[in-house]
Amino acid sequence: MLAGVALWIGWSRAESAIATGPFLTAFVVFAFLNTGLIVTVWLLFDENVAKSIERLATNLRLHAHSGVHKEVDNEDAKYLGDLAPAASAVSRTLSRKVMQTAEEISRETNRLQSETARLTALLSDIPIATILVNASDEIVLYDAQAAGVMSLVAPPRLKAPLTDYFDEACLSNARGGLSKNGADTPYELRDRTGVHTFRARLKPLDPDGYVLLIEIGEDQSVPVDGRPLVYDFDLLRAEEPTEIRNTRLRDLCFVVFDTETTGLSPETDAVVQLGAVRIINGRIVEGEILNTFVNPGRSIPPAATRIHQVTDADVADAPDFIVVGRRFHAFTRHAVLVAHNAPFDVAFLRRSEKRMGVEWDNPILDTVLLSAIIFGVTEQHSLDALCERLDILMPPEVRHTALGDARATAEALVKLIGLLEGRGLETFDQVLRETKKHGRLLKDLN
Repeated sequence: MLAGVALWIGWSRAESAIATGPFLTAFVVFAFLNTGLIVTVWLLFDENVAKSIERLATNLRLHAHSGVHKEVDNEDAKYLGDLAPAASAVSRTLSRKVMQTAEEISRETNRLQSETARLTALLSDIPIATILVNASDEIVLYDAQAAGVMSLVAPPRLKAPLTDYFDEACLSNARGGLSKNGADTPYELRDRTGVHTFRARLKPLDPDGYVLLIEIGEDQSVPVDGRPLVYDFDLLRAEEPTEIRNTRLRDLCFVVFDTETTGLSPETDAVVQLGAVRIINGRIVEGEILNTFVNPGRSIPPAATRIHQVTDADVADAPDFIVVGRRFHAFTRHAVLVAHNAPFDVAFLRRSEKRMGVEWDNPILDTVLLSAIIFGVTEQHSLDALCERLDILMPPEVRHTALGDARATAEALVKLIGLLEGRGLETFDQVLRETKKHGRLLKDLN
């Protein structure tokens, strides 16, 4: 524009008439050259400065919010002057301090795990199931025998209401007696189906909550599968429920799942394996998993078996997807569903929901989109690439198994929550609105 104005001024002030052609030619040539120069400078700046700064910032956020240390490539950041070496020095110093803290935590964790194992063994020798409940009647702790009792009705879950497993009228009468005399109150407890009845007692906790002790008779068959003592004492602080959109991510319950199938079409293929893990308070709940083969009602193509190693013999005696889906639906109550490329896995659930007799209306998050928010749309967002960026070890033997992929996705989600918070995205609604900006990624992926 400025060049055009300058040429026009020169032409208009000429003492004699001058042809406009040379001026127009000069302007067009200059415009092309100037545009090319601007584009070249912009591309060089974007590649050597802007992207380098973005990668450096991402590495620092990984370290600050997920404990993942990535060495800065000084060659990649050579145009950033002393910024990259300075960031590396800060990062290494923090890494040393983090490693020292991690070693102390590891020692304490090993001690607690050893004590938990001894306590689990002790409780398993006593024919009484133990469930610790908070003031909102949510499960805070259960032992292996309690897990067996609850599994007669539905998969055992922390933070689940007791009424998911036991008759509400029985519980109400027992709580009424407890509040009246505050004593160890014996009563008869029926499960939610009305099929099983147990002798039970309530013991009050100070200041709120109580312990439910269930006697298991010699004539009662309760499955006990060596499950560890499962607990999260943070759940003792029962809080008023909030609308999910306004709830912080780390306060939500997540069920992270994966399916292995006979092929890549949710419309015509079938599930052969389903695996899932639960996350509460930003931590994976050890001991709460779902891992099962599924009989697809057809032969598994050799090409699919080569990927996930599931054979016709593996699924021959497995339940069908309707039975597995109903159990999985109970496992996901009051939880946000999470998967890597969720539209693919969720499509199998929704295709069969009428036959299952359930409605899959859980809120959903996709780790592909969360990865795009943190690392940018131009990066690779496969599960392997995401795990590599987040320093998540996924042994080859568990890759492309439903539980192995679900576990890796869950570990990624735990780290992504910290990274999202570091960007100011803390509530479910904030994250959901941000993921909608990258929906095209899933369309291209599928």
